[in-house]
Amino acid sequence: MVTGASSGIGQQIASLLARDPSVAHLGIHYRENVDGAQETARQIESLGKRVSLFQADFASIADCERLTEEAWNTLRPEVWINNAGADVLTGQAANGSFEEKLEHLMRVDVINTIKVSRDVAQRMQTDAKQNPCDRSMIFIGWDQAPLGMEGEAGQMFGPVKAAVMAFAASLAQEIAPTIRVNTVCPGWIKTAWGETTSEYWDIRATSQSLMRRWGSPEDIARAICFAVDPNNTFLCGQSININGGWNRRFD
Repeated sequence: MVTGASSGIGQQIASLLARDPSVAHLGIHYRENVDGAQETARQIESLGKRVSLFQADFASIADCERLTEEAWNTLRPEVWINNAGADVLTGQAANGSFEEKLEHLMRVDVINTIKVSRDVAQRMQTDAKQNPCDRSMIFIGWDQAPLGMEGEAGQMFGPVKAAVMAFAASLAQEIAPTIRVNTVCPGWIKTAWGETTSEYWDIRATSQSLMRRWGSPEDIARAICFAVDPNNTFLCGQSININGGWNRRFD
């Protein structure tokens, strides 16, 4: 199951996972972008894989409960990728106050993502008693969350993603080795916001990476596919930065 898979990073994760011979059936979650979810499904089906679509709004507890119930009735996933997150930088949400954005991020990215993950972990542990195999859960953090960044974006995403990373680390302590839990922490990734941002942020993003470029959704998807690979059974409880290497050189 890949949550938030109707566009961007989530769509790339699903498409790359579909190329894995060990993957037979993928669950694609979306909130409202049904056209994007159907495009993701077409990409997967073109590779001869089975796909199921699941709609849910992570701002709603009832939707979150329905999502896990439907996922187990249809899919019984052995890999769960928590990619869904609130977008408060583009669209109508970008016009909200700092407090409104922060509250929405906390509800979607932290509180309800934790609720879903605890439910998923319990169901996975039950399934493991009948079918032992490598099971994995992934969270999305942020490479700058532990260090901080100036400005409103840093003050919003820093505490939110730090909370996600802390929960993932604690969950790994609880449910390993039955389920491996890891966090992938993107750096400057050119998603919808990066495509339309100012020259300042473009220069900052490219100069703060040793690779001197923006990261892409494909870069994050490759890291996640590596982390959930069933051959990587010694990879657990890690936060993996995917940022091209932090540039500490001063020009």
